[in-house]
Amino acid sequence: MTSLNSLPILDGHNDTLLHLYLSERGGGRSFFTHSENGHIDLPRARQGGFAGGFFAIFSPDPTQAQPGREDLIITDNGYELPPFPAIDPAFAQQFTIAVGASLFRLEAESEGQIKVVRTTNELVQCLQLGILAIILHFEGAEAIDADLDALEVFYQAGLRSLGIVWSRPNAFGHGVPFKFPHSPDTGPGLTAPGRDLVRVCNRLGILLDLSHINEQGFWDVARLSAAPLVATHSAAHSLCPSTRNLTDEQLDAIKASEGMVGLTFELANLREDADDDPNTPLDVIVRHIDYLVEHVGIDGVGFGSDFDGGITVPQELGDVSGLPRLVAALREHGYDEPDLRKLTLENWLRVLRLTWRE
Repeated sequence: MTSLNSLPILDGHNDTLLHLYLSERGGGRSFFTHSENGHIDLPRARQGGFAGGFFAIFSPDPTQAQPGREDLIITDNGYELPPFPAIDPAFAQQFTIAVGASLFRLEAESEGQIKVVRTTNELVQCLQLGILAIILHFEGAEAIDADLDALEVFYQAGLRSLGIVWSRPNAFGHGVPFKFPHSPDTGPGLTAPGRDLVRVCNRLGILLDLSHINEQGFWDVARLSAAPLVATHSAAHSLCPSTRNLTDEQLDAIKASEGMVGLTFELANLREDADDDPNTPLDVIVRHIDYLVEHVGIDGVGFGSDFDGGITVPQELGDVSGLPRLVAALREHGYDEPDLRKLTLENWLRVLRLTWRE
């Protein structure tokens, strides 16, 4: 199917692999068949000009049900979810290997339609040939042992992006709990193994994603890392004061490092009131992009949808096939073609080249 958008889009985050692996989440859908379930499959990706992105492996807690709206604690002016406990690293490693294996089987089954990329040269080649490019990302480092032996193995297997934490603690640091309104300054920073993890990721050339880490952990990474600071799926705290969002001081640090922010499309992290009303117009996304461009620069902003992450996005966007409508809204708002190329693709390429040291 031909895309309605002439600009190829590289996206900073999705949870599609989990939807495909856990049929109860994805409705048993096939990646190769157009579906009304979830946000991404190959036909809809083609329709939306989605050229590839960071495909996350996230390890759920096998002892707890997936949280829903019924778990929200409503406060006087917002909400919070009960804190998530740490999970068993042995389970996380086993689960991560299983989902990773399913990805490589999917790649083989695609007969050249998708590819797990390990270099920017491979990524660019995929863009030129119309092959969907998958950057392997772990959302939380629970599958990695404190001695970092597994990190070396996962790197050889194709891992190129790592979130040190999801919104729970692990051996390396502390994730932000889900609260609104609230500062991301919610606890201590990196542990000693966490500091070692940053150094080894720098050596290997693995991007460190700061989207779920607390503020003290963010500043620890900023002090230690020689790579650009990157949040693959976050938004501006000044516009939506969620723990998941970035303060102006954090945005300044990202800019100084030549890093970038992939803007999430999750309404709970975009709207001033954190409401997830799907009737919210695309203007809410445009507003955050404006703010991020003002604070980080046009070279430091991209898309980080969080598609298939159990989130609500604007109904006007809908799923990955609706990306051309977002690009059109940005164009109508005044972004010219060079700016749009940066937002949709070129900024991610720049940061990956710097981080992967190519």
